[in-house]
Amino acid sequence: MSASVSTTRSQLCLKRLLDEPQVDSLKCKRARLAPPPTSTGISPCLRPTSPAPTSNSSQSSSRVGSYFLFERCEREETYRAVHVHTQQQYTCQVLPLRGYQERLAAYDRIGKHENICALQDVVIGQNKVYVFLPGHHGDMHAYVRNRKRLNEEEAGLLFAQMLNAVMHCHDHGVVLRDLKLRRFVFIDKYRTRLALLGLDDCVLLHGNNDDDSLTDRHGCPAYVGPELLTNGNGSYSGRAADIWSLGVSLYTMLIGRYPFQDTQPAALFAKIRRGAFSLPDWMSPEAKCLIGCMLRKSPTERLTASELPMHPWLTKPRMPHSNMHKIHHSSHTTLQNKQEDNDQVVPIWTETN
Repeated sequence: MSASVSTTRSQLCLKRLLDEPQVDSLKCKRARLAPPPTSTGISPCLRPTSPAPTSNSSQSSSRVGSYFLFERCEREETYRAVHVHTQQQYTCQVLPLRGYQERLAAYDRIGKHENICALQDVVIGQNKVYVFLPGHHGDMHAYVRNRKRLNEEEAGLLFAQMLNAVMHCHDHGVVLRDLKLRRFVFIDKYRTRLALLGLDDCVLLHGNNDDDSLTDRHGCPAYVGPELLTNGNGSYSGRAADIWSLGVSLYTMLIGRYPFQDTQPAALFAKIRRGAFSLPDWMSPEAKCLIGCMLRKSPTERLTASELPMHPWLTKPRMPHSNMHKIHHSSHTTLQNKQEDNDQVVPIWTETN
């Protein structure tokens, strides 16, 4: 099956999912677990061959529809998957059945973008939904930890792609919230092309897209902005919070550690509230300036996603590092397939939400 046909099928599947009434979703999905009549009109990709994963101990895998699920990629319910017939590699995210339409709506809102992993397929089980996204070659978190830190040339090429994904989401009224290095994955074996993986934690803005006020506190502790740590339930700008998280990401890429870290959560949050961080002397003035434009304590003083590409550090010409990536490729071939429980730049507890 060609890529264009697969993409079209996925878009049609998603449209059917989002068009179905939310109030009837639980009843109708459970009814479809039995072989449905051909007159239902439901897309074949939404007809699971089994109501729940079936175990295959000889391969240490589970069968879901037309896919085998192998080892979990992270602590979250994310798995490496392989299509039974085509042997194509996928990433499978497992979501609760309740409210899954809202969690997948962002894919329909943003459309297709080269730096965002597109929805490939959806299989509905007894009480869970299995979302299939493209396979990848490891994530940015593991890559930075392995490399210790990136030089400004390579970091600039990769960060520009991360920013493109965030800017596209913001332009379409989608706030990412739990933004971190782990959410960006390499889509080529030489690790030069990045894409955002997973939109199920996003918030869709309705009505006036300029109003991005949020009240929930959600995200990885090391990446949250100071406005999320203030007392009370006051609102904050979702887009500005994403920019702070981007600033933490770029800092970590260039220096190899988080700008704010401590073994105790209370101490970490106190440092984030103060907003004071240090930058090494060897970093270029342009890189220091860009990080400072994102890690502003006041959300209103941060540059927006559409303003950041005009910064001098991002406008300077850079050459692709394909040869360097070919040299490093052999040391990273197992990143996607192994458990990443210990790939922390800071203590493990910071990965909890």
